[in-house]
Parts: sequence; structure tokens; C-alpha cells
Amino acid sequence: MFSHVMVGSNDIERSKRFYDAVLGVLGAADPLRNQNNTGQTRLFYRHDGGTFCISEPINGESASFANGGTIGFKCNSPEQVREFHDVAVAHGGTSIEEPPGPREGKLGVLHLAYVRDPDGNKLCALHRPK
Repeated sequence: MFSHVMVGSNDIERSKRFYDAVLGVLGAADPLRNQNNTGQTRLFYRHDGGTFCISEPINGESASFANGGTIGFKCNSPEQVREFHDVAVAHGGTSIEEPPGPREGKLGVLHLAYVRDPDGNKLCALHRPK
């Protein structure tokens, strides 16, 4: 359904350091760096058929996060959920909501961790046991 997800950043180099570390936990390689025709730098991380992008805002205004929005990243194990969280926090992210771990609900047990990146975007690491 989705071709990519893009978030804005007010400090593209800070975001690169953060996402290199966090997405590296999931196996993503270094991003493709691109500068568009109007001069904004964008980073494109590609992994498992998906693309996650970070961009300096094209309209020249400050980047802001989506209130109520969350970007979820699929993890291969509960341990990878924890590592995603811990690496995010170690690289300038903020742990939010409950501590990383299992949550029981209508969909069964999910292992979740929630963080905000340095620009305030809400990220979720999720492992759904089979």
C-alpha cells in the first residue's frame, strides 16, 4: 500500500546520526543522500522493500511532528524491540509511554517500544509473535 514514509528534520545531520544507528538495528544500510532542485537535503533509507525518508522541509519552515501520528518499524524479536529502543535513546531519542516489553490486547501479545526521535516524531518498534 505504501511506497515510502517521509518525516521532516530541522537538523539533517543529527537525524542521520540518529537513524543510522536506529535503523541499523533493523539491518538498513546507509541512506542515499539527495539534494532536491531547491536545495533541501533528503536521506532515503531502503530496507526489505520499504523506504524511510528524512527531509529538510521544502517550504523553508520548521519541521514539526504529526500530533497523533506514529511510524511503526517491524522487529524480528522482543530483543530487537529492546535494542531499537535502547539505541534510539542512546542517540538522542526520548523513551515515551510504557517501558519496552509485552502488551496484551485483542491481537494477542505484542512486544512494543515507543520513542520520539530528536525532532519529536513518534516511532514504534513492534514484534508480533507468530
